[in-house]
Amino acid sequence: MKQKALRNFLLDAVFMTLGAMVYAVCVNAFTAPNNIAAGGVTGIATMLQYVFGTPIGLMVFLINLPIVIWGMVEIGYKLVIKTLAAVVLSSVMIDLFARFIPAYRGDPILVAIFAGVCEGVGLSLTFIRGATTGGTDLVARLLGRRMPQFSMGKLMLVVDGLVVLCSAFVFGSIENAMYACIVIFVSTSLIDSILYGTDAGTGKMFLVMSPKVQEIGARIMEEIDRGVTYLDSQGGYSKEPGQTLLCVVRRFEVFQVQSVIKEVDKHAFVVVGDAGEITGEGFRSMHSDDKPLKELLQKAKDEKAR
Repeated sequence: MKQKALRNFLLDAVFMTLGAMVYAVCVNAFTAPNNIAAGGVTGIATMLQYVFGTPIGLMVFLINLPIVIWGMVEIGYKLVIKTLAAVVLSSVMIDLFARFIPAYRGDPILVAIFAGVCEGVGLSLTFIRGATTGGTDLVARLLGRRMPQFSMGKLMLVVDGLVVLCSAFVFGSIENAMYACIVIFVSTSLIDSILYGTDAGTGKMFLVMSPKVQEIGARIMEEIDRGVTYLDSQGGYSKEPGQTLLCVVRRFEVFQVQSVIKEVDKHAFVVVGDAGEITGEGFRSMHSDDKPLKELLQKAKDEKAR
């Protein structure tokens, strides 16, 4: 257990540090020098630098600090502590890289595209380890607890949209706001692509109908280390009894499962669907011992009163 905890800690540190470094390149080489505020806290910090000359990294940290504290109170300290570490790393890297990363002021389209690529890669490296960089995503999650009728995606779009809209007035350029939209589109598309198989709470669901489902299931359990379920079924046309294999996997494991099925029975009838949320062993735990800070404080207060 100690070795596993140490390994996870080192992986967190490596991925989050690399992510912060790539994100710092995005800010210092592409967005900030070209007055592009691509949403979020970094976009606000970029506008503040343009108006007041304040360091972007420092402002990212100061703006995120009350958001992180809000998150600790509402969500829980374990997730938010990892987010706080990501915020500190990205803030430090942004101001550190500002000293030696050259600014690119060439074709604005190239600026927007490469900024989106760097931002997407940098944020993905952080998201892979279960952290966030604070800002828009954390604000959207917190607002979503108060306004459950709105999805996180819509709330993030509103927050980022307001930042981009403000940037058009601050920089005095509608074109810069439009380039910011390109950055957001490229980065979010890339994040989806990179995280396609890394989110422990989503994946793909297989329904396999074949006379060889037992063999297929045995190979999936042995080679991919995923559990399977055999469902009793009956053919609607043939009326013959049989079994249907049910299996859920992470997205990057889809190709492996398909390969096993083709090797065992290339004539198998296979249905593959999206599993929007998966809880249970091997995926996201349904129960968490992480409690919001306000619950912990209330518990301590009740125990003291006794």
